[in-house]
Amino acid sequence: MRRPIEHGQYTSGQLADAAAELGLLRSMGRTGVCWDNAAAESFWSTFKNEYYHRHTFATIDAARRGAYLWIDGWYNARRRHSAIGYLSPLEYERRQLALAA
Repeated sequence: MRRPIEHGQYTSGQLADAAAELGLLRSMGRTGVCWDNAAAESFWSTFKNEYYHRHTFATIDAARRGAYLWIDGWYNARRRHSAIGYLSPLEYERRQLALAA
């Protein structure tokens, strides 16, 4: 049975149908729960404001390469994150591994 098309891209009937056909379980909280996906929302906001909107890309491939380099070379390697004690994610992981050893 086909669902009607809804306006929200992540909550649309079409997406629900596609996920069901592929045997995927979607993970979503209730509408209006602000902390539901706060870490991911924060990342995308930072990505768009600090990188994407400040560059022009000649091709989709250039945008993909640039995004990878920004995430891997800056966001994970050097950018400090307040949620993990103002360390970069890589430094935080290194310290966690050292504590576990």
